[in-house]
Amino acid sequence: MRNLVIRVLFGALFCAPRQCMGCPSGCECYATTRTVKCVSRDLRAIPQGIPGYARNVIITGNDIFRIGPETFNELENVTNMILSNNRITEVASHSFSALSNLRSLDLSGNLLAFIHPEALTIPESPLQELNLSCSLYNYTSLVDITTALRWGGLGGLLRLDLSGNHLVLLPPGVFSHLANLQHLILGNNSLSSVYKGTFSGLRRLELLDLTHNSFGAFRGDALGELERLGPAARILLSHNPYVCTCEIRDFAVWLRSSQAQVGDAEALTCASPREFRDVPLQGFGVQVAGCQVTSPPLLRIGEDVGDLSLQTSYVLLGLVLGFVGMIFLFVLYLNRQGIKKWVTETRDACHDVLEGYHYRYEIDTDPRREQLSKGRVVAKSPANGHFGQTPSNNRLSKLPTDTCLFQIPSDTQLETVSTSVDL
Repeated sequence: MRNLVIRVLFGALFCAPRQCMGCPSGCECYATTRTVKCVSRDLRAIPQGIPGYARNVIITGNDIFRIGPETFNELENVTNMILSNNRITEVASHSFSALSNLRSLDLSGNLLAFIHPEALTIPESPLQELNLSCSLYNYTSLVDITTALRWGGLGGLLRLDLSGNHLVLLPPGVFSHLANLQHLILGNNSLSSVYKGTFSGLRRLELLDLTHNSFGAFRGDALGELERLGPAARILLSHNPYVCTCEIRDFAVWLRSSQAQVGDAEALTCASPREFRDVPLQGFGVQVAGCQVTSPPLLRIGEDVGDLSLQTSYVLLGLVLGFVGMIFLFVLYLNRQGIKKWVTETRDACHDVLEGYHYRYEIDTDPRREQLSKGRVVAKSPANGHFGQTPSNNRLSKLPTDTCLFQIPSDTQLETVSTSVDL
């Protein structure tokens, strides 16, 4: 028995930190603590050959692109896995199914863009802690993780961290399948509203962290969701830009009556307007804001969703119009020669028409044409009249009233014109 103990101590002394049975290249294996560490080794994939005794696997600071179902084989003893800051972008279906005893999974600091709905599915749901802070790459990954949380078989999850992911909204019912969840961390996001049904199904929640978001106030359905969590839930709401106007009155009243729920109620202060900056919300009332006793109707969730749908419709309409405009410009570019020819011909035709109008205008305004017209009027005088002499009164009385007489110089040559005048 004594020799056996000496052999075990000798093996532990000389085989640590690298296990004598073998350790993956670029990793450090500690048999005494059953830990495998692969930190900042520029690994392109999860190393193979991790000892089966390992319970703690720490692989961080690498350049791993994808995790698939073949990544972790024969590692049923692993209970804690840290895969943070590895630039992971894709998690395939049943990637962790072989880890039947996994209790804690850390995927923080990655660039998750594609998450299969069954990526986190493990038989018998042993997972209790899931860290996804600062890991969601875009809105598509939010939709993927929402689906994975609903249908990934995470009924045993106790702690979920989604902080630092720039979340703008949470779909109703996103946590409805996490009945045993106790800690929900949603801090350091861009949340501004809580919709009806967002926290439905969280019957055992003990901590809700909503700090460092963009909440201006909690109204209507948002207050109903917070109240529905029950007195056992501790809610953190500090470091939000609260707008202390008449609309925040209901929240201030609820805050004073629910101090047991809000763990940081004393740290809640107004951010705007300027005259109420840093004023504690607990002491904020109707008299302070100068509001009327009758409050305006509270905004309902249907109106918020309707506005969101309207904005989405405008965005789609803009995209369609932009696409049509691009096609129109492309067609113009393809027919640029024909369009140039048509413009030239149209310009020449307009030029010809304008020249014709200009020619007619010059003829109509020629002073010689006016003198010719006047000469024709004089030529229509009576045949027996004497030019250059004043006609008798009898003959003047017999001329038409519209007849004009001109005195023509004696040296003017006149052409005899036969006219007939009805006297």
